Amino acid sequence: MGDESYDLVVLGGGPGGYACAMRAAELGKRVALIEKDPRLGGTCLLRGCIPTKALLRSAEVLDYVRRSEEWGVKASGEPDWEGIRAYQSKIVDKLVTGLTGIVKSRKIEVIQGEGRLRPGPQIEVDGRTIQAADVVLATGSFPKMLPDVQISERVVTSDQALTLEFLPASAVVVGAGAVGLEFASFYRSMGAEVTILEADSRLAPLEDEEMSKELARAFRRRGIQSKTGVSVDGVADRGDHVEVAYRDGAATTAIKSELCLIAVGRGPMSDGIGYEETGVELDRVFVKVNGTLATTVPHVWAIGDVASTPLQFAHVAFAEGISVAERTAGLDPAEIDYVGVPRVTFCTPEVASVGLTEAQALERGYLLEVERFSLQGLGKANIIGEGGMTKLIAEKDGPMLGIHMIGPRVTDLISEAMLTTNWEALPVDIATLIHPHPTMGEAIGEAALALAGKPLHTA
Repeated sequence: MGDESYDLVVLGGGPGGYACAMRAAELGKRVALIEKDPRLGGTCLLRGCIPTKALLRSAEVLDYVRRSEEWGVKASGEPDWEGIRAYQSKIVDKLVTGLTGIVKSRKIEVIQGEGRLRPGPQIEVDGRTIQAADVVLATGSFPKMLPDVQISERVVTSDQALTLEFLPASAVVVGAGAVGLEFASFYRSMGAEVTILEADSRLAPLEDEEMSKELARAFRRRGIQSKTGVSVDGVADRGDHVEVAYRDGAATTAIKSELCLIAVGRGPMSDGIGYEETGVELDRVFVKVNGTLATTVPHVWAIGDVASTPLQFAHVAFAEGISVAERTAGLDPAEIDYVGVPRVTFCTPEVASVGLTEAQALERGYLLEVERFSLQGLGKANIIGEGGMTKLIAEKDGPMLGIHMIGPRVTDLISEAMLTTNWEALPVDIATLIHPHPTMGEAIGEAALALAGKPLHTA
């Protein structure tokens, strides 16, 4: 085929890539979107956010069935792995179909194949040369593995865990970030004996320390074992089981389980795609970008997990993609404030936060006012049958700096917290807002009332 020219060529059809392509098309650009997978959506839609949340919904239903007599309902149930996988696939297929339709309606040219960056800038796809006024690198990331550990039938990452042929009766999860916590929670709901191994001194090490402690207590109550401050020495697939050796100080222990899931973070897809050869500078293995998401090569940008920005979240990639599309169209969007981005983990109990942790705020020299509100003080939390905590951190006589939550549905509640911290609201501002009763949303309102000096359902 002959050479082709576009205003914008996006390499990668995940959340960042397709968001960038769609916004650019809205702004009148001629756009090509290159994706090596036969379907659009990237890790988030095909192998990450959406399918794992579908699994966790099945887990939530099963947990409620097992507890049904607490609400006066006699019921029983057991996991149907084939049925769970079918439900997961139905959700993914529906969303892929919807996304594909939107992209088509925006008249975006979708090119299926493995793209490689060339000088110009331009992209080469299977011998086809795509010329571009601007190129956006959105090649995403992959699950990292431990050194000298190989994927097998019983040693998996999150990718393979979604398509396993069996539900394990026991599992060791290596890593206590969001992915590890969510799969540990899921396997426990399915009835497995679960052990988490984490090199850091606590679970959810990026969260506020009190949230980590609260989560560890909740996991203990669920029967999930956690070993923190340990290092994994070896993982061996023995055919009918896995042996995981870990070191805690001078002592080495081996655990046998049916499955070992490695969840030690994600690495960027930046190797072998022509980045360094065309002058794109890397920061370690990430594509180096400035505050506008421009790389070291003019008219080449990077967004999402491949970029050297602080957070690897789909919602961050959406924002970065939109920002770059607008900038290439001559607009001047504000640089993204990554401190103001909400962080969410969908284990049971859920964990969500935005802004600074207490430790971060103290490191920055703030004088603080901190308020904690137990969700046991909420009528709705008692009706749901789950507890938890909301923690508000404010500058003394100043605005909110951070809000941290653990408990049911807090991944939805954190949106109000995001507005509170990003608009630098004072505690008294939130305290004057009337939250509907009985709802989980009262958690932020009640904590703000206490922080403003007029507590309602707290001593």
